[in-house]
Amino acid sequence: MPQREKLPDIQSLPDNRNIPLDRVGVKGLHWPVTILDREHGRQTVVATVNLYVNLPHNFRGTHMSRFVEVLNEYHELEWNERIGEILGRIRESLDADEAHMEVEFDYFIEKKAPVTGSASLMAYTCRFTASHRNGEDFVLCVTVPVITLCPCSKEISSFGAHNQRCMVTVRIRYTEMVWIEELVDLIEASSSGGLYSILKRPDEKYVTERAYNTPMFVEDVVREVAGKLDAMDRVVWYAIEADSQESIHNHNAYACLERQKIR
Repeated sequence: MPQREKLPDIQSLPDNRNIPLDRVGVKGLHWPVTILDREHGRQTVVATVNLYVNLPHNFRGTHMSRFVEVLNEYHELEWNERIGEILGRIRESLDADEAHMEVEFDYFIEKKAPVTGSASLMAYTCRFTASHRNGEDFVLCVTVPVITLCPCSKEISSFGAHNQRCMVTVRIRYTEMVWIEELVDLIEASSSGGLYSILKRPDEKYVTERAYNTPMFVEDVVREVAGKLDAMDRVVWYAIEADSQESIHNHNAYACLERQKIR
């Protein structure tokens, strides 16, 4: 092999502006990630990954390639259980006090239509956010589209009621494993109804009538989700958002709640 020429390390040069940076790193990296799947054991997805470390005031820059080098060691592993280890390796590789990671991906769950049982896949947007400094902090985030039917519209109308698609986002910190599927089921059960990729006519009749018989404001959805999360001892902190894409208004309806549970 030809002898490598020693090249200058520009990133490690001193910087005299005396300004530390909170986060430096790489964003928008597409990477194969294996996620724990309740029904099938493992599910491989393509995730968008952001990785950062802090940068002390006396360094000009960080070594961007090292983030990807660390990722390359872990792409076959189950990330749900290894993110703390990955961040620890990034801190070590970049000689940083803290490391941060954001991972976003579509997670697929097979759903059966409520009457005919027709099976189809539904995609749910999920995110992991994690930090590693003195200890590990990990947040699981799931966004689930649901139906909301307006209680006021139903009450004041001679017939019918307007309904809409509502995006419910739940973020949690937990002490023991919480499955993505658990959160999807919990959110759908807290709304006027869930969405499906395939609905035959008997299914559509059922979904429409169930929504009509289960009217909910966004405030109702958030409170219903909160009550169910309060009953889960594994969850120690949560944040809930319901963003309803209104069908008869030129605005969205919105509600949110964040709570640290008393242990």
